[in-house]
Amino acid sequence: GILYPTKGEVAVFGTDIYRLSDAELVAFRLRNIGFIFQQYNLIPSIDAASNAAVPLIAQGMPRAEARARAVEMLAALNIADQADKLPNQLSGGQQQRVAIARALVHRPRLVVCDEPTAALDARSGRRVMDLLRDVAVAPDRACIIVTHDNRIFDLADRILRLEDGSITHDGAHMPENH
Repeated sequence: GILYPTKGEVAVFGTDIYRLSDAELVAFRLRNIGFIFQQYNLIPSIDAASNAAVPLIAQGMPRAEARARAVEMLAALNIADQADKLPNQLSGGQQQRVAIARALVHRPRLVVCDEPTAALDARSGRRVMDLLRDVAVAPDRACIIVTHDNRIFDLADRILRLEDGSITHDGAHMPENH
């Protein structure tokens, strides 16, 4: 729901998202989709907990309640002790986890991830993958991950391999010569 297709339609949970008005599309994304960007996209002037709380505040949740829920999500990612720090006071891995907390805090039906473990050590990466797996196995929920991280393949129900814009593999497991 960020770029428009040149042809066809894009249905997400039964809704053709490109038939929605701009305002309806924003509301749909806010309710249903969590994005984990490779470049984090944190707001530099607010602390980690406030960054993680953005989707809840945008949905109208009172700030104190949103912040408390954001701190809970930061705790699930083992960085609640960083809640009051600005993004520039955090390591790359900590910023990545704040961005992941922001993507998950509003319990979206779909999480779209671009290299969610790229800046993380093995332990933090595994914790993130466990959280994403929890999303993916819940009824009426899904997780789409774009990655080069081979550790993720074993957790996936379906793997699509793209090369030069074409699908070269579609299956439950990655071929040995990936």
